[in-house]
Parts: sequence; C-alpha cells; structure tokens
Amino acid sequence: MNMIHAGKIFLTWSVGLILFALIGLGNFSCRSAKKITTAISKKDTVQTKTDTVRAVEDLHSDSLKYIQQLYSHIQSGIIDCRTFSAKLKVHYESSDGKDYEFNAFIRLQKDKVIWISINALLGFEAFRAVITPDSVKVLNKLDKVYQLRSVGYLQNISHLPFDFHTLQSIVLGNPIYLDSNILYYRKDMQGISILSIGPIFRNYLTLNNDLSLKRSKLDDVNPLQTRSCDITYGDYEKADTAFFSTYRKIVVSEKARLDVELSFKNIRFNENLDFPFSIPKNYKRN
Repeated sequence: MNMIHAGKIFLTWSVGLILFALIGLGNFSCRSAKKITTAISKKDTVQTKTDTVRAVEDLHSDSLKYIQQLYSHIQSGIIDCRTFSAKLKVHYESSDGKDYEFNAFIRLQKDKVIWISINALLGFEAFRAVITPDSVKVLNKLDKVYQLRSVGYLQNISHLPFDFHTLQSIVLGNPIYLDSNILYYRKDMQGISILSIGPIFRNYLTLNNDLSLKRSKLDDVNPLQTRSCDITYGDYEKADTAFFSTYRKIVVSEKARLDVELSFKNIRFNENLDFPFSIPKNYKRN
C-alpha cells in the first residue's frame, strides 16, 4: 500500500470530506389532496366549490404543520456536545482500482478545533491534522513536511462552500445542508422522505421510523454541475445521551467514483481532551 497516497486522500476526505453534486432525484410531486366526492345540484355549485377549496386548504395546512413539526424534531435530535473523540476505521475504493484501509483517531472541541491522527500499517503515526474555524494545519511525518493553510483550503480541495461547522456536523453525524424550505414529504412503512431546497443544495433526506438519519442525497441547485453524493447512516448506538451513527457510507461521483466507508469505535462525549500539534525543527514547509 502507498501509505503516503492513502493518507493524503484521507486528509482530503477528513478536511473536505464530501464532494457534492447533481443527483437525479426524479420527478417529485406534492402530497395530493384527498378526493372529495359530493352530489352537486345546479343550485349548490357555488357552495360546493367553496367547501372543496376549504377542504384542500385544510389538508395543505395539516401538511405544512406536519412538515414544521418534522423539521423541528430533526433539529432537536442534532448532537450537541462539548467534546467528542473516537477511533475511526476507513475503507475506500476508487474507480481506478485503488483499495485502501487504515485507522485514524479523531478529537473535536465544539466550534473550536478538530484534531485527526492517521496511523501507518505498523501502528506508528503517519499524519496529523488540526482544523480550526480559520486555519488548517497538517504534519506529514513520513516526508517530514508540514502545511499551514487558511480555512479557505477546505473550499479549494472540496470545490464547495465548505467551512469548519459543516465538517463538524459531518463528524458528529448531524444533517448537512438541510434547509427549512421543505417542499415535499412522503411517509411509508420504511420511514419518511423529505426534499429540502436551500440556496446551494437540494437535500433528499430519508429518515428511519424513529426519525434518525438513514440516507442523504445531495443535489447542487446549479444545473451545470456534474457532482453527486450519497450518504448512508447506520449502526446506531447510544453513546452518553446521544444516538450516534457508528457507520457511514459515502459515494461520490464526478469524473470518477469514490466509495468511502467510515466505522466509529470508542466513542466518547464531553471528556477533557487535548489537541497536541507541534512542528519539529527539521520539518520543511510544503
């Protein structure tokens, strides 16, 4: 395995993590109104039309109320913690035949810092990265070089309006790019699907029956883009007071396809953590 190549790709996924784009969501239609059948005489035509309009309006009002309650429930389920840490197993395959698997450790302090350490095959640390709301720092211990970048680096490598808080949500398994502008929903035995459209992305989000995240398909509202992303959440576990998705599968397609699987273990919330990052004197800036 080319560990340098694997580590660099993982850092791209850890820092940029997801490249989004067009996903064919199909043709969506709003929830249909109940059909109202009434025996209509000529003299009752006006009254019947009025009653029908009111019935449709009532149904639409009920749908809007349900959507608002659903959105509020999703927001209330967002993981909000002081700190987070976990061991991470990463497996990815690319369309050109590359297949890598390695371990990493991740630590997070809410709204302040994300710390990532990547191990080589024999267990020694190969890469370390620290991401803050305004900077990205990377140590490549294999080549003895380091990188110092502004937070704009996240956008450069992901080609997205990507920032620290989006990355933080991805790590914690919270929904991303979910707008309150929900235009469609469908409820069945498998769960609930909603279509949210924001200023940048359409998010076709599927929820389990307990309203935990199941799948997110993101579609760039710009029709000229050719990117696609499909995120699956699974293997939920109760950790502290949070219901945490310990498994994620991310499929990204643009000119090529990349499949990434993330498995979290040793999950901890709200413990005191440190985020060590020092640059040895013999390291060169890259």
